[in-house]
Amino acid sequence: MPDIPAGTTAGIAVYDRKTGRFTELHYPERQFRSASLVKLLLALDILGDDGPAALPEADRVRLTAMLRSSDDAAASHFWSTRGGSAIVTRTASRLGLTGTAPPPASHPGYWGYTATTAADTVRVYRHILDTAPAPVRTFMMDALHSATRCGNDGFDQYFGISSAFDGPRAVKQGWSGFTSGGCTAVPASRAVPNSTPATAPDTRAASLDLVSEALHTTGTVGPDDRTVVAVLTLHPDGTPYGTAYSKVTRLTDSLDVPGAVRPAGTRFGTWGSGVRVRAAAHTGSAHLTTLPAGVEVLVGCQRRGERVTVPPYTNDWWAYLPQYGGWITQVYISSPADKLPGVPDCP
Repeated sequence: MPDIPAGTTAGIAVYDRKTGRFTELHYPERQFRSASLVKLLLALDILGDDGPAALPEADRVRLTAMLRSSDDAAASHFWSTRGGSAIVTRTASRLGLTGTAPPPASHPGYWGYTATTAADTVRVYRHILDTAPAPVRTFMMDALHSATRCGNDGFDQYFGISSAFDGPRAVKQGWSGFTSGGCTAVPASRAVPNSTPATAPDTRAASLDLVSEALHTTGTVGPDDRTVVAVLTLHPDGTPYGTAYSKVTRLTDSLDVPGAVRPAGTRFGTWGSGVRVRAAAHTGSAHLTTLPAGVEVLVGCQRRGERVTVPPYTNDWWAYLPQYGGWITQVYISSPADKLPGVPDCP
């Protein structure tokens, strides 16, 4: 049974391609706003049956950035040049999607307000993997297998599948409604890009939930893309990104995912904003990235390094985060002792 955190609304579908059966189903037909998951439909519509060879180089570059780094500008470009909502209608019809629909009439330019379901998301991946022409499958899966940690809007997109499981894996993530990310200091608007009106319409009139924060993790896990995973979630309005990130990761980790390998280490909560991951255990080392505020992190080992003081705390222990390939001072880890319990010393 999925371990769904309190306050989280979820739609889940996990499909084992090797056995041809679902290992997890939890409200798989419940509709959610897609956020960036609609980019899978955009890519399929653009690639058609001919694949990337038939496209101008500029469009291939845009498509790659849209799939690997969830580039919003690329999605907005394709949405406006290929008919907007008509993209969703024709792709849903072609793939036999039963719960996918264009954005509400009140939000025609908001591509992220496309409705979708966990079941339909699994259908999309099964189409890519088992039905789409080889050039389409190769182009899309190569991009999803090489998804970047940082989205191009500054959000850390390695939650859920990317954090719960070691590779091989491929991901397309979605987020909507959050006000800040972790990979850069770039602010993110609550509104989905493209055709944003000067005064936003009253979202309470829409049947699709456009208010709660949305965070989705989807993709494949295991050798030969064995298992398709779709976890779509909503969180109460105002939920911090790091909190939702951690909840979705814990939920994903609780699922029965054949072929999955879970990473070694112990998860701890963090506090503070702008916490930097460093290349070594001192503040003068290279800044690799910035954690989402309040996120849980996987700690592989710990060692003494530079003594850091953040009143009222002082600590000279540093935690190695294998999923980031770097270190954070344990001043920012939520633990009562300077040294983390149950975590080995680094060699």
